[in-house]
Amino acid sequence: MIEATLALIFGLLIGSFLNVCIHRWPRNRSVVRPRSHCVRCRKTIPWQDNIPLVSWVLLGGRCRYCKARISVRYPLVEGLTGVLFFWAIWTNGATLAGVKLCVLGAMCIALVFCDIEKRILPDEFTLGGAVVGIAFSLFVPVSDVTGHALLWIFGLELGDRWVSLAESLFGCVLPAFFLWAGGWIYEKVRHREGLGLGDVKLIAMVGSFLGLRGALFTLVAGSLAGSVIGLAYIKFTGKDSETYELPFGTFLGAAALAAALMERSLAIL
Repeated sequence: MIEATLALIFGLLIGSFLNVCIHRWPRNRSVVRPRSHCVRCRKTIPWQDNIPLVSWVLLGGRCRYCKARISVRYPLVEGLTGVLFFWAIWTNGATLAGVKLCVLGAMCIALVFCDIEKRILPDEFTLGGAVVGIAFSLFVPVSDVTGHALLWIFGLELGDRWVSLAESLFGCVLPAFFLWAGGWIYEKVRHREGLGLGDVKLIAMVGSFLGLRGALFTLVAGSLAGSVIGLAYIKFTGKDSETYELPFGTFLGAAALAAALMERSLAIL
């Protein structure tokens, strides 16, 4: 319980940093400089106004200086990340598997809100996340059978660590390639872009962490949610379905988070 509580506190801090990344990376800005400041009056935010969750509540969701509203996204991201970290360590203990879930979940949360706000999925989370996922596979086994089956077909017998690496690599490359190919065909047929490259990179990142099954679950669940919720939103708001840009990455990010939390269940399918 102590470890999970510490993870909760650490998650709140990481959530605060994610908010900086969500605001700055889609705008090609540094997350290091300048220091955190109000986007309206540009005043530097003092440390006492930068305490996760607490400061937003005490300030009434407004800047201390200019009284501009502070988006509810800030406490939402902090709270979600804190709860995720608590759950990851509560269920996995203070292990590398728990840390892996924390890292993947934090990136999924950030990608969801990046796509909602700017329709951009930063490479720092997608491509960078894929590299991190592949690195994790050397220490935390990827629960899949695709890589193992392909290695068996080619008569290769490797140790468990290298099999896990193969699962991560296949999970990263295969679904991303087929998703990209589907988008390319759609563009050639319909003469308009139907899928952003950021979505392809997101699936590659998910596959590197969860393997092929996790990536496929993310694709199916994200597509279904995007179709149902997206079409309902378009109909309710009266937007033009031909021109409205659906934040598909948001649905993929949410589905990836669900896949991460359900990884053990997916492993027995």
